[in-house]
Formats: sequence, C-alpha cells, structure tokens
Amino acid sequence: MKVIAVGRNYIDHAKELNNPIPDKPVIFMKPDTALLKDNKDFYYPEFSNDVHYEVELVIRICNEGKHVSPKFAHKYIDAIGLGIDFTARDIQAAHKEKGLPWELAKSFDHSAVISPLFPKEDFPDLNNITFSLTKNGKTVQSGNTKDMIFNIESLIVFISKYITLRKGDLIYTGTPVGVGPIAIGDKFEGFIQNNPVFICHIK
Repeated sequence: MKVIAVGRNYIDHAKELNNPIPDKPVIFMKPDTALLKDNKDFYYPEFSNDVHYEVELVIRICNEGKHVSPKFAHKYIDAIGLGIDFTARDIQAAHKEKGLPWELAKSFDHSAVISPLFPKEDFPDLNNITFSLTKNGKTVQSGNTKDMIFNIESLIVFISKYITLRKGDLIYTGTPVGVGPIAIGDKFEGFIQNNPVFICHIK
C-alpha cells in the first residue's frame, strides 16, 4: 500500500502560498508510516518549528491499474475518507529554495491523518463532496471537490500513466485555502458533508 498526494489542486490554495497554478497535477508520496489512524494524537516533531495542517479528501483504490482510461477511472475507487497532510513548512521552504524534493517536509512519521473510509456509494457525485476542518472549534478550511483543478477521475488517469495503482492505495487529493500552523494543545476535527469523521489532538 502506498500513499500518493496531490499538491496545489485548488486555485485559492496555490495563490495563498504564492505558487503558480499548475497545468498538470503536482504529485508526491508519503510512506505507509506516515499514516495516523483511529483518532490518535499527533506529537509535534522536534525537527520543525512550523508544522501546518492541510485537510484533504482521500480516495482508496480498489483495483490494480496502469494507464487507466477516463471512461473506466470511476471503477478504481471504492471508498472515500478525509485526512490531514501535515507539512513542516520551514523544511519545505528551505528545500524549495534549493530545488530539493519535499519528502522530509511531507513524509515524516504520522504526517498523514486518515479518517475511517466510507463506501463510494454513499457519495452520489464525486465532483460535489463538501468537507471541512475545525481548529479548536472554529472552521479553518472548507472545500468542495467541484473546485478541484484536477478532479478525482482525472487524477487516477494521470497518476496511473506513471505509477501503477494497486488495491488499497490512498490518494490525498489536495487541500483548499485556509492552511495554517498547528500548536501543542490544538484540537482538529474533520467533516465530510457536515458529518464528523476524525479528531486529532496536537501533543
């Protein structure tokens, strides 16, 4: 199982970080050791002073696929969840400045919160799913998949040109505007269609 993540997939988020709007998906990966399940606490890592939250809709792959065609892409998804892509922004900025990969900023242990996964059939339109994140009870991010630059099915088509998708793989589909720093003591709650799906305390 692998975790594939998409960067800059919402125009307003790209703008808030002063990044250009991509003309093709920006892809990076996290190891399975990045996953943080079952509402477990996130412990602030000692190697960063500027970790940010980024809430993202997550899809699970249910079939092996290489060069998936657009008309069959929907058959490769069986479940939907919600996650946080924790990012060590200070490390990311230093690496971007030198043209280095982002992995140390994005792929560290427990940097990928994941909610329980729900059957795709619970969502009649993959291009109209609302989701949000609260920080200490206040909504800090809200998004809808209709606002993605590259929608879910097109991500499957694009990624599978380069990387074989396998059953159980997770794709974090990008974050909307509103990312920001975390601090010890914070409580984050994630929602899909206004239903609570995870809680994460920062320790």
